[in-house]
This record gives sequence, structure tokens and C-alpha cells, in this order.
Amino acid sequence: MSARARDLLLPILAATAGVVLLVLLALTTAEWTDFEREAQPAFQALRGGNLHGFLGNSPAYAGSLALRAPFALMTNLWDGGTLALFRLVAIPCVAAVAALGVVLWSQSRGRAARRLTPWIVLAVCLANPLLLDALQMGHAEELLGAALCLGAALAAGARRPVLAGVLLGLAVANKPWAVVAVGPVLVTLRAGHVRALASAAVVGAVVLAPFVLAGGLATTTAVAHSGGGFFKPWEVWWFTGDHGYVVAQTLGPQRGWRIPPDWVERWSHPIVVLAPALLCAAAWQPLRRRRWEDGLLLLALCFLLRGLLDVWNTSYYALPVVLALVAWEAHVRSGPPLLAIGVTAMAWLTMVQLQGLISPDAQAVAYLAWAVPLAIALGLRLVAPERFARLAEPAGTVVRRRLPMLAGA
Repeated sequence: MSARARDLLLPILAATAGVVLLVLLALTTAEWTDFEREAQPAFQALRGGNLHGFLGNSPAYAGSLALRAPFALMTNLWDGGTLALFRLVAIPCVAAVAALGVVLWSQSRGRAARRLTPWIVLAVCLANPLLLDALQMGHAEELLGAALCLGAALAAGARRPVLAGVLLGLAVANKPWAVVAVGPVLVTLRAGHVRALASAAVVGAVVLAPFVLAGGLATTTAVAHSGGGFFKPWEVWWFTGDHGYVVAQTLGPQRGWRIPPDWVERWSHPIVVLAPALLCAAAWQPLRRRRWEDGLLLLALCFLLRGLLDVWNTSYYALPVVLALVAWEAHVRSGPPLLAIGVTAMAWLTMVQLQGLISPDAQAVAYLAWAVPLAIALGLRLVAPERFARLAEPAGTVVRRRLPMLAGA
């Protein structure tokens, strides 16, 4: 065994243990989750040998079901039930985040000022309450999409355009929101853009072709053009809505919620795609002259905009933001990923813990109070780093003076 393999053995074992624990502790039942309503019917049809039923019953993220289909079929080996299906198809998603965590452990190890830092990086990736929320709500595919997008960005930074394209194509096929990562990955690449795009297109087409040929993906098209009546407090459009309604959600009627205006319903999802594309176009030239790691920061900002602009925004939408920030901090700082930890804490507090304690309007204010300034700060850091440094210097001085152990640069 090589020295590098021996070095990775312990984090791989720790990540594997984390995957097992997450699957056993977070996936206790599929009942009353989105998995039961959206993915389970298609997977059950596949287990029964009904390929047409699988293709026809798949949700908007049909590609994710195709990628995880072998794990669904494995449950037939021992006639596993619904819980076995729920857990087994989540394993590749959690494993993808674990693999990303191990990669970042390795990459942060060379810069870390303290031996504990790489382990904190791995812990933020796996021992994360936002990850638990995604699993418990039945959306393990969110983990897979985030890991694939980060893998594509890291491959782009390593100047491997074909691998970046393959991972990006898998991410978009897994779930359409990953299209917001296309711009940051292309910005991060220094060459081979055509090869990356071609690889992504081929891989995505291969995964989705069976559903297209079967006449599926109609739901995906509908979702792309409509908010579907969903409206949650944690986005910039919230205060454009009207009060005086009771909105039925999974857990029952939610008083104090708002109804979105028609124009928000119609345009929010297109704007989610358009805004990051415009941002990447504006940042293309400035970032091309700087270190590739800033592409990870651009990816984090695009993911953050996805949450801010999407009327469906929920807690696990912040997980890709956190993973992108962990990746960036692992490459540019010698200390722990404080920004990623802070975003995790704020997202979990404002989008999970405050529910039921304060009104939806107050939840919206609490969320926007940190998410909007963070988006502005990230944008300024990307397009005007000198100005950002001048504005951030007072805060940096306070941190270095009062919390020197946390202020590793």
C-alpha cells in the first residue's frame, strides 16, 4: 500500500462509518416524506419489472432515479421492503458527499495549520444538519447533485475538462437545478470548454433519453415554468405576496403564510437560471485572471442565489452552498472552514429552528438578514476583491485579535 493510500485509510473509514450512521439514523421511515409520494411509485414499478411504469411514474428529477436504479433492484435480492428501498437508493447519494469530504480532507491537509482542521472539513461535509434534513424529507438526490457539481468544479480546477463535463452532465441529469453550476464550472476551466460541454451533453442525454423516448419529463418542463403554488418565507419574493390565506403544506395548514403573485409564479424559476448565468458572464474576465479556486466561490454564490430566488427554497437548498464554501476554504485557508460553519448554523436556525416560534414574516426577515448580505459580500469578493478587502479589514482585525486560534488565513 502506498503512503498516500495509507494516509487516506483513516478518513475513508471515518466517512464510511458516517454513511452507515446517516442511513440508519436519518432514514427511519419513508412514510410522510416526499420520497413516498414522488420516487417510491417509480422505484416499485421498476422492482416489479414494469419498465414503462418506471419511466412514466418518475418525478421531475427522473434522471436521479435512473442513476440509482441498480440500488433499487438490489432490494429484490432479499425481497426487501419499503424501508430497505428508501435506505438503499440513498446510499450512493450519501456516499458521494462522503467521497467529496475525503477529497477535501486530503486537499486541506496540505494547507492546514493544525492537524484537526482536515477532520473539521470532513465533519462539516457529513455531520451536517442540512444534510439530515434532505434525507429525512426524502430528497437524497439533493446530496448527489451537490457532490457531482462540486466534483465537476474540482475537476475543472485540475484542468480535466472531460471529467468535469461528465460530472456536470450527471449532475444536471440527476436534478435540473444543477444547470446553475454550468457557468461556474466553465469559468473555472482554463481550456477545453467545448470538450467539457460536449461531454456533459452526451452524458446527460444518455441518462435522460429513455424518459424522453417514453414521453416523460413533462413534469420537469412544467416545473421549469411555474412555481406550482409553493411559496415559502425564505426567499426574496416573500413580501410581494398577499396575506389572508391558509396555505396547506405537508404538515397541515400554515397560518400567516402568503400567496405568490402570478408574475412571481411564472418567472421565479427562469430567473433562478438566468441570474447565475448573467453573474458568470460578468465575472468571466475578472476571474480568468485570478486563481481557479475563486470559481468555487462563484459556485457558492450561484447556489446561494438559487435559494434566494426560488419560491420553493427550503433548508437543504443551503447544503450545496455549504459544500462549495468548504471546498473553497479547504483550498485557500489554513484554518477551519468558518464561513461554511456559519452558513450552516444560520440556515439551520432561520429555516428550521425558528419555524413555529415566530411568524412567517419574521422568518423571512431573519433569513434575508444574513443571506442577502452574504450574497453581496461574495459578489463583491469576486468582482472587486480590493474593495472587499478594504471593507472587510476591520472585521478581520477583530477576529485575529480576539479569536486568534480560529483566524488561520
